[in-house]
Amino acid sequence: MSDEFICGVDEVGRGPLAGAVVAAAVILDPLCPVAGLADSKKLSERRRERLYGEITACALAWAVGRAEVDEIDQLNILHASLLAMCRAVAALSITPTGALIDGNRVPSGLACPARAIVGGDATEPSISAASIIAKVTRDREMTALHERYPGYGFDSHKGYPTRQHLAALVELGPLQIHRRSFGPVAKVLNIKNNKL
Repeated sequence: MSDEFICGVDEVGRGPLAGAVVAAAVILDPLCPVAGLADSKKLSERRRERLYGEITACALAWAVGRAEVDEIDQLNILHASLLAMCRAVAALSITPTGALIDGNRVPSGLACPARAIVGGDATEPSISAASIIAKVTRDREMTALHERYPGYGFDSHKGYPTRQHLAALVELGPLQIHRRSFGPVAKVLNIKNNKL
């Protein structure tokens, strides 16, 4: 695989009960290195935000792809995640000569050779950069959803099935942004339907 324009690819949002799954693809510039890249889950929110600014300023190319809630419910979360990755790579302003994918699967339909790397977000700088872009993008979206739906606490749990989120789901009911194919949401919908 030529290392001329290798993009790192990662996604976030497989576990939440609400919101899109978001992927990012990043081609780093060897002449403009970004210090401190790491798996986004290991970084504080403040550090992720700072690195997001550096990555977007220094990278040769970066892009975000997503799969929405209806696609997640239709395809399942794995295939929706792979679709989001394909969309991120396709959206790059530079056509990559290869892709490094975090995880154990390479999405089908990529326009370049690709290799899956388990734990790549901790070992490959371009994948680390992609994980940060994806995480910050999705977290910002969930914070914006909190403004629209303040009772659910999306600004704190970002859609993950915390005790607070599950309690709000039962009390207030699922929203359009909730994934109906996920067990906790399906259970609440079933209970509510049985009460009708």
